[in-house]
Amino acid sequence: SSNRFGGIDKMKAAVFKTAGSPLVVETVPDPTPEPNDLVLKVGACGICGTDLHMSENTDATVGWRGLPPECVMGHEFAGEVVEVGREAKGDWRTGDRVTALPWIGCGECALCRSGRGFRCASAKMRASHKLPGAYAEYCRVGAFESFRLPSTVSFQEGAMVEPLAVGLNAVRRAGLRPGDSVLIVGAGPVGLSVALWCRFFGAQHIVVSDLVEVRAERALSMGATSAVDARHDDVMEHVEAVIGARPEIVFDAVGVPGSLQLAIDYAAHDGRLVVVGLCMAGDHLFPTKALVKELDIRFAFIYPQADFAKVLELLGLGRIDAKPMISDCIGLGEFSDAFEALKQPNQQIKVMLEPN
Repeated sequence: SSNRFGGIDKMKAAVFKTAGSPLVVETVPDPTPEPNDLVLKVGACGICGTDLHMSENTDATVGWRGLPPECVMGHEFAGEVVEVGREAKGDWRTGDRVTALPWIGCGECALCRSGRGFRCASAKMRASHKLPGAYAEYCRVGAFESFRLPSTVSFQEGAMVEPLAVGLNAVRRAGLRPGDSVLIVGAGPVGLSVALWCRFFGAQHIVVSDLVEVRAERALSMGATSAVDARHDDVMEHVEAVIGARPEIVFDAVGVPGSLQLAIDYAAHDGRLVVVGLCMAGDHLFPTKALVKELDIRFAFIYPQADFAKVLELLGLGRIDAKPMISDCIGLGEFSDAFEALKQPNQQIKVMLEPN
């Protein structure tokens, strides 16, 4: 039987079952909009390292939050409006091309109004039963949290707004000034996003290291001035040869046990260190080195709504280019295998699901 989107009465989605087991593509009910929501036909959805981490670990006491069985992940996405909630503000029409924040807040509280809806007491986050994600043919978004794509921005690029906003927030928190020298540890999507913004804001030296040479080299197309294969070369020797000193700012964009200590070891005296890689396990630190160096260490998690909007605007103007980060596009049929493959060291940067 036909549903209101003109297809069958259910949609396909990649469903999380239990920690450590592959996602299962199966039919699930179509999303139904709340009064202030939109429903999107998903055009593209990026696979995020956060999802990879969370799918391996359901213990919320160890990581950030546990995943409930039968949930659908996917929070970096763009698509086309197919249904508009009856009270949705913003003159939305079916056919509008949209990207959206990965949460739905109440839209009324001071936190929502200041663009920090992820802190809203009633916020619904993706990959929960209250708000399934976009590893699916359709997904529900809040009208308040949605943004129209400029005509020049593809669905794939629209799905890159979220990870680019994460990088922008990290670089803001670093207090980067024109002429600063930077080391970025990790050349995954977050590390490359950080490299892009370091270049945008005028850093003089941007060195990116990774254990996979191909990923490190990819950073050169995203703003890095130099790349290091950390598996075969001494990162600090390379940095000092290029910069002439230790870096003023170090970004830990890896997020595994040991990576924060490594960043502390690399940093200059009086340096700034920003942790933007999400480590979902316990870690062991020697704070003495950070104390003796008098490092400023900040953590960067998520961005205000204005940053999300700014990224989209700059993409539309052609001021930034996210395309070099997209390394593969797949359909739902290949999705589960591709998701599992990303849990091992690999050459991919950002893999895009195109479910329709």
